Amino acid sequence: MPGPRRHPEPSTRVRDAERSRAALLDAAQAEFAEKGYSGGRVDAIATRAGVNKQLIAYYFGGKQGLYNAVTERRHALVAEFDTPDTPLPELALRYFAAFGDNPDLERIFLRENLDQDPGDVEYEPDSVEVVDLRRRQRAGEIGDELDPAFVLLFLEAMTVSGSLFPAEAKRLTGLDPRSAEFRQRAAEQLSAIVRRLG
Repeated sequence: MPGPRRHPEPSTRVRDAERSRAALLDAAQAEFAEKGYSGGRVDAIATRAGVNKQLIAYYFGGKQGLYNAVTERRHALVAEFDTPDTPLPELALRYFAAFGDNPDLERIFLRENLDQDPGDVEYEPDSVEVVDLRRRQRAGEIGDELDPAFVLLFLEAMTVSGSLFPAEAKRLTGLDPRSAEFRQRAAEQLSAIVRRLG
């Protein structure tokens, strides 16, 4: 005759919950990077994570909450290295390295932009990023003739060029954009180009 059913200790339940939550975040990151928000499926995410799909609602409140938690990973990553006192060439290299090391987060950012209709996006002349570039312009890091908003677009395109234009990157440089050699060469060129902005 079986004995009384034993419940896991509270510390074990916490560790299991943390593991399940982390597994869902990792699986969702991969799923949304491949298929975008609309194409990503909670069933597929749960299967990838090896957990019951009801845990998505339990931990995140549903698909949108899970997506928000994944995009928060990107914001947290940027917050670690995007500081006002970092010289612009170094900051560009940090972005390039961070998203080269986290290609799924980079792809999610690209998919978000590709999936949005520009007609539905409001103009933000005082966005945090542009305000920071204006400050850098006053400090001499960016030439007076340059528009900080277009400088930001240029920097964003440059840092994601290997993911956004993989075939073009190979055609023009002869290097596989997934290779360490491409990343090193692209980082050198990115730094040199950004130094020329001043």
